[in-house]
Amino acid sequence: MQPDHFRFPPGFLWGAATSAYQIEGSPDADGRTPSIWDTFAKTAGRVANGDTGDRACDSYRRVEEDVALLSQLGVQAYRFSISWSRVMPTGRGPLNPAGVDYYRRLVRLLREAGIQPMATLYHWDLPQALQDEGGWTSRRCAHDFASYARAMFEALGDEVPVWFTINEPWCASFLSYAFGLHAPGERDLARAVTVAHHLLLAHGLAVKEFRRGEFAGRIGIAPNVEWHEPYTSHPADVAACERGLAWFNRWFLDPLYRGRYPAEMLAGYAALGIHPPVEDGDMATIAQPTDLLGINYYSGCYSREALPAEPPHEEVARQIHQLRRLESVDVPGFKKTDIDWNVYADGFYKVLSWIREEYGNPPIVITENGACDNTGPDANGVVDDAARIEYFRRHVIALDRAVRAGSDLRGYMAWSLMDNFEWAYGYDMRFGLVHVDFDTLARTPKESFHWYRRLIQEGGCVA
Repeated sequence: MQPDHFRFPPGFLWGAATSAYQIEGSPDADGRTPSIWDTFAKTAGRVANGDTGDRACDSYRRVEEDVALLSQLGVQAYRFSISWSRVMPTGRGPLNPAGVDYYRRLVRLLREAGIQPMATLYHWDLPQALQDEGGWTSRRCAHDFASYARAMFEALGDEVPVWFTINEPWCASFLSYAFGLHAPGERDLARAVTVAHHLLLAHGLAVKEFRRGEFAGRIGIAPNVEWHEPYTSHPADVAACERGLAWFNRWFLDPLYRGRYPAEMLAGYAALGIHPPVEDGDMATIAQPTDLLGINYYSGCYSREALPAEPPHEEVARQIHQLRRLESVDVPGFKKTDIDWNVYADGFYKVLSWIREEYGNPPIVITENGACDNTGPDANGVVDDAARIEYFRRHVIALDRAVRAGSDLRGYMAWSLMDNFEWAYGYDMRFGLVHVDFDTLARTPKESFHWYRRLIQEGGCVA
């Protein structure tokens, strides 16, 4: 076989990803105001060890160093996020020139290095000023987001060819408002459903602003997806997995591509007295065409119908149990990452195939995929994160298989460029290709960094 037989399509982009609150630090520098994550992290008991993102990786002051690492890695694209409260401190109104200048400098450095910038407008760090007015539970927040998006398109649009509106809306709604594990840490399923709708509406309104301004480039959204494989062929287990996909994947993808919420989920919520706050025209706004779909994938599992048992006593847990009636099965042989997530590369292939078949094969960029491996430096300073390399190897093979099966894949952004503030886990969990010493902030490329660099050089060939 010829070597080209093994290569990904021409123009396929290999890159890495980060987010603002996880790496930037400098929480009050140059006019930035607090976000909901500043508030959440400083609330006792919310984040492991009482960690906060106040310093993180100090990337706000080390942008040149970090772009140099990207250049050394050999990536063709870099996905970063913009801190809303850094560029628009009150969440609406005039821009903060110093905050905008930071992102202009980042984009300029990337372009000078031959790296394509990919900007995410919202990676969970809502300005606290807007949260004080109701945040995403208020419909006004979606319109505030659209105004913020328009301002960023005008400020950076000539230099940024790819935009993503919302990162992982499931996490920003259900994990944050139903499970209470992310900012602002509420536990109310009805409010989570409201937030999910307003996030989708915000996406649609931002896309409208992008089209209205006739900005160059492409725009999409970046939901996270998971895969549930039926543990048995019993119809109850198959149906349970379908409910799991509807609850997690379809709730966000169906509105985008079909202009409606999945009927079975609407019925399930209605039985609980919960209804998304849909107004006339909302679904058409959400479903307008986009140029790309970002997909974040980390894990999946074998699942089955939840066996009859005493339902949870806590109200939100009881409601979610009633909706899903699904439980995962700990199948022997699954490797797990250090955050205790299954390494399920076949689920990556299956969910990409499912999206192709269900939603008309949209152009996809893998906006996040990666593994937690907490291996530290050895006596010689080498970080031999073999488990991360194996994770990447398996998932790139699955990605290649999806391309060959016909999925329209345009790029792959490894999560993450560097170890960072891992949300409620604080600094305990490490996803980076670059090791960060959080005492000295020294950056050390890991063995996975060197592996990924070779992979890029070989056009996706796995060694």
